[in-house]
Amino acid sequence: MNFQTCSALRHAVAVAVFVAGCATSQEAPETYAWAPVRPPPVPGTGLPTPGQPGRVRPQPLPRSPHKRVLPPTREPGLWAGDAPRASQEPEANPTPERSRANRRDPPAPVTAERRPECEPIPVPHAGEDDSHNECADRFPPNRYPGMDVLVGGKRFDALQVGVHVLWEIKTHRFETYSGFLRGQVIRDQVVELVEARNIAAACGYGFVVGVSTQAHKDALEAAEPALTIVVTGCKR
Repeated sequence: MNFQTCSALRHAVAVAVFVAGCATSQEAPETYAWAPVRPPPVPGTGLPTPGQPGRVRPQPLPRSPHKRVLPPTREPGLWAGDAPRASQEPEANPTPERSRANRRDPPAPVTAERRPECEPIPVPHAGEDDSHNECADRFPPNRYPGMDVLVGGKRFDALQVGVHVLWEIKTHRFETYSGFLRGQVIRDQVVELVEARNIAAACGYGFVVGVSTQAHKDALEAAEPALTIVVTGCKR
């Protein structure tokens, strides 16, 4: 190969390398080994974005066409809604009548004191009728055996054990009386027993009448049904 041929060959190779380099520089741009990182958005800056970035908002579920009728209730809970809470809130301008009705006054103090004349005072039996006195001591039974009791200025035959109940005992043999005598006895006894009952009630005591027979009880109840009468069965 002569000198001119080698020079032409070198020139052709150089031109080919130059052209290939130009083509390469136009087709493949320069690449970087790192990429710029965008900093995270600061809350409160930039344009307002609904929800969180990248969050997909769920679609609302369709409402059921069915309606449930709830029973009326005054108790708080699911069915009561906000009505009980609203009713418990104080009113802005309550009327005097309503505020007085809603106010609960403190209960009145309970006093166990009685008037001095209402305190039971044991006194000896007034009569000498032993069967009558024995019935008065045994049947209720009497809190003070062998004694009457004075309450409110009235002498009663017995004060029952364990309770505040005063007793009047009648041991009449009512069946042996004539019709006229029965009527007279019942009229007199009704006046006496009603007065004794009123005195006992005024002092806070109950009142019971004890009679020996059912016939005597029936006659007293027919004349005064409000009396409490018990058949004792005591003999005279």
